[in-house]
Amino acid sequence: MKPSKNQHTPMMQQYLRIKAQHPDNLVFYRMGDFYELFFDDAKKAAQLLDITLTRRGQSAGEPIPMAGIPYHAAEGYIARLLKQGESVVMCEQIGDPATSKGPVERKVVRIITPATVTDEALLEDRKDTLLLAFHQQQNSYGLAWLNLSCGKLTLQEVENETLLMAEIQRLDPAEILYSEEIPVPEFLKKRTGLCQRPHWHFDTDSATALILKQFNVHDLKGFGCESLNIAIGAAGCLLQYIKDTQQTALPHIQGISVEHHSDCILLDAASRRNLELDNHPSGNLEFTLLGVLDKTSTAMGSRCLRRWLNRPLRNQDILNQRFSCVESLLSQQHYLVIQDILRQTGDIERISARIALKTARPRDLISLKTTLAALPALQQALSKIDNPHLKQLAQQLREQPEWVAELESAIVDNPPVLIRDGGVIAPGFHPELDELRNLSQNADQFLLEMEQRERESTGITTLKVKYNRVHGYYIEMSKLHSDKAPPHYTRKQTLKNAERYITEELKAFEDKVLSAREKALAFEKNLYEQLLEKLAESVIDFQRCADALSELDVLSNFAERAETLNLCQPQLTDKAGIEIEAGRHLVVEQVSDIPFVANDLSFSNQRKMLMITGPNMGGKSTYMRQSALIVLMIHSGCYAPAKSVVCGPIDKIFTRIGASDDLASGRSTFMVEMSETANILQNATRNSLVLMDEVGRGTSTFDGLSLAWACADYLVRKTKAFTLFATHYFELTLLSEEHSAIHNVHLDAVEHGDKIIFLHAVKDGPASQSYGLQVAALAGVPQVVIHKAREKLQQLEHQSYLNQQSDAGSHQLDLFSGQEFHPAIGLLQDIEPDNISPRDALDLLYQLKSLANETRSE
Repeated sequence: MKPSKNQHTPMMQQYLRIKAQHPDNLVFYRMGDFYELFFDDAKKAAQLLDITLTRRGQSAGEPIPMAGIPYHAAEGYIARLLKQGESVVMCEQIGDPATSKGPVERKVVRIITPATVTDEALLEDRKDTLLLAFHQQQNSYGLAWLNLSCGKLTLQEVENETLLMAEIQRLDPAEILYSEEIPVPEFLKKRTGLCQRPHWHFDTDSATALILKQFNVHDLKGFGCESLNIAIGAAGCLLQYIKDTQQTALPHIQGISVEHHSDCILLDAASRRNLELDNHPSGNLEFTLLGVLDKTSTAMGSRCLRRWLNRPLRNQDILNQRFSCVESLLSQQHYLVIQDILRQTGDIERISARIALKTARPRDLISLKTTLAALPALQQALSKIDNPHLKQLAQQLREQPEWVAELESAIVDNPPVLIRDGGVIAPGFHPELDELRNLSQNADQFLLEMEQRERESTGITTLKVKYNRVHGYYIEMSKLHSDKAPPHYTRKQTLKNAERYITEELKAFEDKVLSAREKALAFEKNLYEQLLEKLAESVIDFQRCADALSELDVLSNFAERAETLNLCQPQLTDKAGIEIEAGRHLVVEQVSDIPFVANDLSFSNQRKMLMITGPNMGGKSTYMRQSALIVLMIHSGCYAPAKSVVCGPIDKIFTRIGASDDLASGRSTFMVEMSETANILQNATRNSLVLMDEVGRGTSTFDGLSLAWACADYLVRKTKAFTLFATHYFELTLLSEEHSAIHNVHLDAVEHGDKIIFLHAVKDGPASQSYGLQVAALAGVPQVVIHKAREKLQQLEHQSYLNQQSDAGSHQLDLFSGQEFHPAIGLLQDIEPDNISPRDALDLLYQLKSLANETRSE
């Protein structure tokens, strides 16, 4: 139990007052050259950052746990805390230690949370850092998310928790805000960055007023979101949170965009995970689709590409526009020149935000200048390409020579990282600053001249005139010559082997020089702040330029990938179906040393399901995933890894692949499998692409086979989705006899002795066998086990043959084979209960008894 505040020292009372306002965050309390943490914060930080936990004397008779970090190294420590989901309160000294009575006044200047960072050192340069708020009314959810580092605010409403989960999985926000009156959905409980907010922060009327004030408008009609009441409530909470943490205005947040899930191909959380778009279980990005496709020239382009891949569009006009741009950039390899120019540009998307927030550093401004200086060359390169959309992007890349000239004259070519030590504003930018600098910079020459004069007047050849930051200017001589010190020398400091003195002349010079240095630094900081304020007036122009640069980067990247990876331009059509000739799995192809075997895929209204059989490791899963990835790529605007692709309307992509459990939520592997299957059966449509891999393998053979049969039947009969259904249940291949829309295909393999060779080629018809023992041998299962399994397999096959030949038949009937009715059933079917007499009923009972005895004797 902590002592009451009045039992603490004045400084600790000040700290505890600030800490009481931020109980859930780590308070970085500035003390000189260090940020200190106390009490529980110190213990937590010591553990998370692996720094030393010490004690600072006592307060109220108790030792105070303390941990500290140097203020100049704070960024690295803060970045580590943010990655672990922690938030940091920056508490700075705002009073003057020289004039303060008691503790120096301190104030919270900023709260840094995982989603509200804008500093370059604290952000992933190729991934968006998002803050998301969601609100619930009945079964619907409103979402609002903000990318503070570029000022983009987006709203959306979804109809159920499944869609909410899919959107959060897509956006992957660093922080999630939700009302304290709403229970946390089960799927969110494992996430870091969850933050409860008061319920009234989500009030629609208050939120509307806050939004109108932020954008200085009379209503929301111009943003197209006036009817999204739940999402507006979420946006209000989000804006209030940002204002609370940033402690400043947010001028770079200039508008609202609205997303509708009907505009894009929906992928649920499981499908996004199974397709490995930008995440791989190993953590290796090169094993993902993004890792193979991302050869962008800028961080802005990389983030844009990630957004496009995670939100494939259904609008064929936009997609055809992107294909046309890629085709034009491929012509005469225009993309090469554009990529060379783009590599000279900086991340002005995030720099613009830092300018608006007044946190831009000197090197940000150099990067801005370099980017703006590259625009004329980019304009010239684009003028050679005859493409309407590229011409539109060129217009958006408006040249700004006035800012290039301003920044060239204002900032030195290689400025220091921070403005605090000066040396940022270029010579000649302001005459008063030059004058103050000259006064302080000429001090060295004055000291040399004075040193020479004093040596001559005293006869002490070892006399020196020096300066240090603690004691200022002084004359130093060894103690052997101290008796020669003139009367006008005033002793300043005595050392072991030397004496230090000051004179009236040196003191007057010191006052003048130090005053000039302080004035020069303060004047330089003021000039820098004025420059940021002036730049802030053009933030919207810089943001538009950044949007055009990032889109141009992605399109140029698509062109480069198309040529390098042998991709084809797809054709979009209104006719239902998918036709892929010689399709390839781009990621597998790039990371494998073995030549990839391309395969075709054909879907139409008459060909809705492919029942895929074949051995494990034969390529079934690869074939299925490549089909989904090709569809996803072309709906992102990228060319496809195939000889040709024709694709009709697709609204959703579902996948049920692999085995995983969710033990923390009490769900077994089979329960997870069935939950994902249920989601597909309930939400897929006739325009959906469905991948079903080994449904029913998590339970007993007959249960699993029954479920797989019923699921396939439902998908082809009721849902009518385009379905790739991979299975080891050979009985399912009989479904093609019942449904003409089902076609059997298999992945080819051949045996060579006791070994198996996978051909990875998709052929018509069902597979002839599963090759399970051969695959087990390839996996390294001991030969003695393989031999024993082969003996058992032969035994089982022989027993199965005998059962089939037996007149008695099998006690365990083939689940889907046709069976003759027992005579007793036929007898019962002929009965008319309302017309039978008691005598006839008794005779019938004797007949049934006789038939039962005959069956038993057989």
